Amino acid sequence: MFFGFNKILKVILPKRLFYRALIIVAAPTILLQFIITIVFYDSIWIKANKNTTRSLVAQLKTIEEIYQNDKKNLDFFTDSYKNNFDFEIGINQNEFPAISGERKFSPMDRSLRRELKSTFGNNNYWFSTSKFKNAVEIKIKSENDVIEFLVPKEMVSASSVRLFVLWTTLPSIVLVIIALIFLKNQTRPLVKLAKAAERFGKGDYVNDFRPSGAQEIRKAAYEFDRMAKRINRHLNQRSEMLSGISHDLRTPLTRLKLQLAMLNQKDLSKNMSKDIDEMEKMLNDYLQFAKTQAQEKTIEINLNKLFREITKSFNNTNLEISYLDDIILKGRPTALKRSFENIIQNGLTYGKKVFVQLQKTSNRAMIIIDDNGPGIPEDQYKNVFKPFFRLDKSRSLNKSGVGLGLAIVEDVINSHGGNVQLAKGQFKGLQVKISLPF
Repeated sequence: MFFGFNKILKVILPKRLFYRALIIVAAPTILLQFIITIVFYDSIWIKANKNTTRSLVAQLKTIEEIYQNDKKNLDFFTDSYKNNFDFEIGINQNEFPAISGERKFSPMDRSLRRELKSTFGNNNYWFSTSKFKNAVEIKIKSENDVIEFLVPKEMVSASSVRLFVLWTTLPSIVLVIIALIFLKNQTRPLVKLAKAAERFGKGDYVNDFRPSGAQEIRKAAYEFDRMAKRINRHLNQRSEMLSGISHDLRTPLTRLKLQLAMLNQKDLSKNMSKDIDEMEKMLNDYLQFAKTQAQEKTIEINLNKLFREITKSFNNTNLEISYLDDIILKGRPTALKRSFENIIQNGLTYGKKVFVQLQKTSNRAMIIIDDNGPGIPEDQYKNVFKPFFRLDKSRSLNKSGVGLGLAIVEDVINSHGGNVQLAKGQFKGLQVKISLPF
């Protein structure tokens, strides 16, 4: 039972820390104000209003009885009430109003109706508390006459209610506003830390991050900054090491090629040259895989412009791209361009035509690349993203490489916060669907 209630609370309560902290601060204040208001309304205001209304109705009943029993001194009596109680009293034979002037949801009207009904009975009274600003109009049926009263509104309801509501509401509003300001200042460093972590997770180098906020938040931000710098230093060292390896290995490979060219055994020389070429290709592909995390600034990219550059670089009539309105997203243009070119090149290698569609949703860009090649078996979709995996079937995406093409693509797309999916395309070949956030 408790688990179910806890699950409901998780659904109802806000997800962000700022609003949860605001509830923790504001809820006790609002609850306390609500309790005080209920207690005051129930035990003080209602009772005081009831006694005031009962006293007024008793006076009206007194005036009505005097009018019925002693009409000679009526003028003196009404003048006395006007001078001492500020009552306006009039007697006429007008028709009694048929339409009620009372308000259904007004506590003042409800209290006055209850007392008039118990004193004069049904259909013998009429009143309106909203016709005049500072007075209440009351009509009493007395035999064939109608006695009209215009009494001050203070005699029906206590005038301090509005002041009480103001003094209980205004401080609460001020306290909530102060809490909003302080909570905003306290949660801002957490938001900055989350954004910095998101940027770093997408491959952006965070160099402008400065820890701020409370001591605990500063410590977490400081440790994140140290971790990011250590990872960046490790990546830079790896890139430098691989560059050195590339330089060192290419020199002996070149010497081997020259020595093989001088051999008289041409068949042996040809086979060994193929092995050396494959070693060079393996080295170049691995270096390209390592460079996907090389330092590149994140900038705004126009996808349409990027694909026009790709079309120009391929200069192939078998590549068809359908454009939409400009799609702008943030990313590393060189890495994305290399990934798209890799997929398109695979499609042109193993199929006759490649079709690229650019689509746009509310917050994501969709790049769908189809070809009419032999495709890939569905049970191998996950394996082809593994580094150095080679598909030895009718279609091998790594025929000209060592199995790093799609691994590079997935690494780049994931680092941009996107994802890559493979499926059977509408042209019976392979469909690569790439999703990137704006």
